[in-house]
Amino acid sequence: MRLLLAEDEQDLREAMVEILKQHHFSVDAVENGEEALEYIEFGDNYDCLILDIMMPVMDGISVIKALREQKRMIPILVLSAKSEIDDRVLGLDTGADDYLVKPFDVQELLARIRVLTRRPINEQTSTLTIGNVTLDRANYSIQTEKGQLVLPNKEFQILELLMVNPQNVISSDAIFSRVWGLDSDADQNTVWVTLSNLRRKLNVVDATLSIKSVRNVGYTLEVTQ
Repeated sequence: MRLLLAEDEQDLREAMVEILKQHHFSVDAVENGEEALEYIEFGDNYDCLILDIMMPVMDGISVIKALREQKRMIPILVLSAKSEIDDRVLGLDTGADDYLVKPFDVQELLARIRVLTRRPINEQTSTLTIGNVTLDRANYSIQTEKGQLVLPNKEFQILELLMVNPQNVISSDAIFSRVWGLDSDADQNTVWVTLSNLRRKLNVVDATLSIKSVRNVGYTLEVTQ
């Protein structure tokens, strides 16, 4: 799941990125509202925008207004040191989906993100199943009749992306930007290495689900008998 964080306080921004990555989110981070709009316009789709209100260049309220005027319905969680009721009402009335006052508890932040990013794939469960493979989003594992394995963060994110889009071929560039983020220092070879490791994990549990490479296009899922 991919998040965009707009926060001008560098220490807080870096700390939040680290926390979110530890909880299996892919995060792009910017320091002002103008950059946030550019990332949303030109980047891959984001599952949620975490937005500070008081930022240089363009403030958070202006970002919300711009996004909603463009009919972009990305979920928006506002972060602000302003705790007055009028400030909360302004953020929500402008088009934000939720409002969290600084300083905040990490567990509350994660809970609010989970609420805003819930997907309707299976409303009663956190699992996805294709072939004999079940991906459990709650504990980041894959399971078949043979057993269960917990996946490392990037492998989990790649498999989730492919399983959410089972009929599509996902390009290497799309996987890279979605899982590693636009500002990552990694290179495209990292995608290939991570996919190779993920394929080995699928083999270990005798999965009937495999990751197929489509030459010069990308990757997709294939169910074998």
